[in-house]
Amino acid sequence: MLKIGFHGISLALMLSASVQASAQTRYTVLPSSPEQHIQHFGASDAWSMQFIGLWPEKQQQQVADWLFSLENDAQGKPKGIGLSIWRFNLGAGSAEQGDKAQINYGTRTECFLNADGTYDWSKQAGQRRFLKLAKERGVPYILAFCNSAPVYFTKNGLATNTGRGGTINLRDDCYDDFARFMATSIKGIEQHDGVHIDYISPCNEPDGHWNWLGPKQEGSPATNREVAHVARELGKALFKQKLKTEILVNESSDYRCMLGTHEADWQRGYEIKALFSKDSTDTYVGNVKNLPRLIGGHSYWTTTPLDYMRQCRMQIREACKEQGIKFWQTEICIMGNDEEIGGGGGYDFSMKTALYVARVIHHDLCFANAESWSWWRAAGGDYRDGLLRVYSNDQWKSGYAVDSKLLWTLGNYSRFVRPGAQRFDIKTTGEDGKEIAEGFNDPKGVMCSAYRNSNGKWAIVAINYSEDVKPVKFDIDGQASKTWKMYRTSDISAESLLPVGTTEGTTSLAPRSITTLVEE
Repeated sequence: MLKIGFHGISLALMLSASVQASAQTRYTVLPSSPEQHIQHFGASDAWSMQFIGLWPEKQQQQVADWLFSLENDAQGKPKGIGLSIWRFNLGAGSAEQGDKAQINYGTRTECFLNADGTYDWSKQAGQRRFLKLAKERGVPYILAFCNSAPVYFTKNGLATNTGRGGTINLRDDCYDDFARFMATSIKGIEQHDGVHIDYISPCNEPDGHWNWLGPKQEGSPATNREVAHVARELGKALFKQKLKTEILVNESSDYRCMLGTHEADWQRGYEIKALFSKDSTDTYVGNVKNLPRLIGGHSYWTTTPLDYMRQCRMQIREACKEQGIKFWQTEICIMGNDEEIGGGGGYDFSMKTALYVARVIHHDLCFANAESWSWWRAAGGDYRDGLLRVYSNDQWKSGYAVDSKLLWTLGNYSRFVRPGAQRFDIKTTGEDGKEIAEGFNDPKGVMCSAYRNSNGKWAIVAINYSEDVKPVKFDIDGQASKTWKMYRTSDISAESLLPVGTTEGTTSLAPRSITTLVEE
């Protein structure tokens, strides 16, 4: 019997006969061992919403409901996954350059800034439409991020690096111009769209060893010194324009670059220490205006093997603790190293990808102590980089979107673990009363995490990675029975964040499923 208990509440998981029918394991959430507060769950508008935001209104509304809604339909099923942060790609101007941009059509972006220094607030219309749709549905936080400085400020006149090397594609005399552009864009969006930008990330994936060779997408490498230089200028610009937007650095492309060097030299490595240790005088950003003690990173390439996935995240947690900073996981999709599920090629609507990603979420939250967790693209094509799959035959100018198990699995977290929730540790003991180390984390079986929302209500997210049914029983030690409402996502077509009833005692974890148990 598996038991999870907290504040006198316990969750008992009855093991199936194939897994030691007589064994009892108790999972106890420890109120004396609180962990991180959860700020938000999110995804980005890149590069899809510049197109979808210009589609017919009915299609826009459906996509927005799937991503942002906290409402239920007439049958009580959630209309959407209730994302709580939305990443807005602040464009660099490759779209205006056309084919001369050396970037694929679908990944070019418009820029508010014109060559003559004026601003055109009709640009990025589709993306701004989704900013409004997000806010209309109650998304509380918006993060803007830059893949490149505007083309007018770059050394090669492009928004892609084209193999220049590992330094920033920004002219030496344009750091303040780039900062002013970001601050002016943030202020302009608020004035013209009524949407406040809570965070700005000026240098996305500066440590990528590929150096954004093109023609795929916008991007630029940057050394730690250059990231710090941009952050300092941006802090000044935000302060000058009286903006409260906070700066996020540095959205690393790989956790290994945050901890040491990885396929790049020392100038783009050891980022946690370089940016937040006072001993790193040339790169220290802890005294920059509007910049919290916080670092962002991407989960790519660190999901296998399973032991390393956990080890790497524990190293992130300890390195951040040493510097007194918080950590956000701000981007991931399926890549070539994710061999367990066949890599990123070909969209997968099933639980194969969804469960794999749920396991990553669990590890980022429970071992790296991430306070925020975001997927990459909200909508994508025939690749496992979108929560939604888009079908289009004319370069995204028209088409339709389809939901997926991946979307709804993220919703098992984002819908019910709301901003301000706090995660609590779980202690696991066997039938003999002895503690089982890491018993809440079986990457091929059951993984559980528990959260208390700011309203005092609890939510438990239980992943069953295995093919076995896991009967469960809920007990409340020393109290009258509580009622829990359950939402399940599984390979059964109807079970996409489907309410599967309430329980005051017994239920089951279905095979290959993720179930969220919400205290009523």
